[in-house]
Amino acid sequence: MNMVHVRYTVKAERVAENKAHIGLVMAELRTLSRTDIKYSVFVEDDGKTFNHWALCASEEAQRFFVNLESFQAFQQASRQEGYREAAPTTTSLTLVGSSYDLFS
Repeated sequence: MNMVHVRYTVKAERVAENKAHIGLVMAELRTLSRTDIKYSVFVEDDGKTFNHWALCASEEAQRFFVNLESFQAFQQASRQEGYREAAPTTTSLTLVGSSYDLFS
């Protein structure tokens, strides 16, 4: 299982654009109905700091996810000059325990 947390802050004027890109990724994932990819994004109280949580049941699922057309477009857009206030932090996670089945 591969789990990654990415946290970053976008400039206030890019929040709507960032949310739109996230929406496209979510729509593509929902259309595909893959049960081996779990992806959630949260925004903090400041309204511009985003937390992405990607859980993939396998390396193949992770490769599939990062190669989604919508995800690639999102990555390209978010790397534009003036998009983020600071570079993102990425943390790989190891599951210790869960009160529910992550992949069933």
